[in-house]
Amino acid sequence: MKIKNLAIFCFLLIPGAILAQNITFPELNGFRKSEKYPVYTPENLWDFIDGAADGFLSLGFIDLHIAEYKKGKESIKAEIYRHSDHTNAFGIYSSERSPDYNFISLGAQGYSIEGSLNFFKGNYYVKIRTFSEKPKTINAVRSLASRIEMMLEGEKEMPSVISLFPQEGKRKNEETYINESVLGHSFLNKAFKSVYQVGNDVFGIYLMRFATPGETYKTASVYLTSAGVEPVQSDTGKYAFADGYNGTIFLAWKDDLMVIISDLARDQSDIADRYTSEILK
Repeated sequence: MKIKNLAIFCFLLIPGAILAQNITFPELNGFRKSEKYPVYTPENLWDFIDGAADGFLSLGFIDLHIAEYKKGKESIKAEIYRHSDHTNAFGIYSSERSPDYNFISLGAQGYSIEGSLNFFKGNYYVKIRTFSEKPKTINAVRSLASRIEMMLEGEKEMPSVISLFPQEGKRKNEETYINESVLGHSFLNKAFKSVYQVGNDVFGIYLMRFATPGETYKTASVYLTSAGVEPVQSDTGKYAFADGYNGTIFLAWKDDLMVIISDLARDQSDIADRYTSEILK
């Protein structure tokens, strides 16, 4: 209940939360549109997606609009989740995608799989699905997705920090965003993660961008101190240390950007150095 109350409180603090884009679902030729569902908010999202609600709420969920389209026994359901910003919309979208899906050019990015078509654009995460296997209904899903995409405001690009990840060895479409408790630590928040493979070694790189170099150092200092390492006051730094939760960690920062690399052994510092140097150059 504490998480639920906190989510409601945060919702009330979001600037412009009430003055958002009005959602009016488009018509779909041959289908009868129904908007019988309530508008879900942080207060009652559990009523619709139950256990999955916490993941949405941790990523700045504001509200959910739903419409259903029916044609005889055929049915299509469209869900539009609004989040506090573009980054959080990417975060929830990326948490539900798989690199094996069929990716499409829609919004900032989208994918389709087994009657479902999901994408994100601006502050919105859109999920459209049907249980029908009829080609005409599948085509109707695509048509509806295109109309909703054109209707929604906002950016059609990935969050800019993602462009800082080096391409060499990066697994495609495995970037994610973690809003809180990165690597299980309450003091590490708002990180983009990408998965890399070099030979047989698979590891994660986390990028965190701060408002000022001072904030970067403060967070690095807390992390190092928690691991029993004495940090040196500087706008740049590079450390390797043992994290009780995550094994060996390579930590580096420069100005407003911090890089954390996990899942490499301490004697693989050459790999870590290569990637941190490329990011922080």
